[in-house]
Amino acid sequence: MVNFLKNAFRDMKESAKAQHKVDKANFAAAKAEARASWEEAKVMGSSSKRKAMMQKERKEAIAKARKRQAQAEARFNAAKLSNKIDG
Repeated sequence: MVNFLKNAFRDMKESAKAQHKVDKANFAAAKAEARASWEEAKVMGSSSKRKAMMQKERKEAIAKARKRQAQAEARFNAAKLSNKIDG
């Protein structure tokens, strides 16, 4: 009975230590996210920086869309060619 209690308390202690590490890591992550959000908000406050950031995002979106379009056209042409060969 005594060993059971010792083992139970030791397990609880180890579990509490592990949970404390998880909580510390989560807190550090939340703190870093808050700092990042604050810096992003400061950037958005400046109209020239905001415009530059928005322009960069638009250019990236256009590039991704063009890449998707090229891939879709390649698939279309491959399917069309496959149909001609089969038909």
